[in-house]
Amino acid sequence: MNWFPILLVTHIILAVALLLPTVLLPFLLRRGDGRPGTVTRILMAMQGTGTLIIAAGLAVTGSAMLWILGPELLAQPWLLVALALYAINLVVAAFIGRPNLRRLIGLGSSSADDATWRSRVRRQRYIAYGMAGVIGVIGFLMSTKPDLW
Repeated sequence: MNWFPILLVTHIILAVALLLPTVLLPFLLRRGDGRPGTVTRILMAMQGTGTLIIAAGLAVTGSAMLWILGPELLAQPWLLVALALYAINLVVAAFIGRPNLRRLIGLGSSSADDATWRSRVRRQRYIAYGMAGVIGVIGFLMSTKPDLW
């Protein structure tokens, strides 16, 4: 049986899942006294404890694909650019996105905090737009495999 298609789909799902909470949570978080919805709680759990599990699965599936396809795949320019963009996205998610989301969730419900919250969530949404754009570029590079140089 050829395991590569299953491995590829699993790898893509894990790669997107690693960045998904940072991209979606700024749009799902709402100011108010209500409890977060089910999707929001799942994304918050993914961003908290699930990150290491997803990253480990991503490393395992990526290594397995390199073992199947051969290490010469790492010499492909489109893959190097896509990996560099993904690494940049991970750094942005880890050092900008996650801390900002923690601050958003931790702000109180006073009216003075409300203006601060709106300002921070606006900035966080712009970060999420940028990350989503980079994910789109990575998807384009992976699907078209252009000859970059």
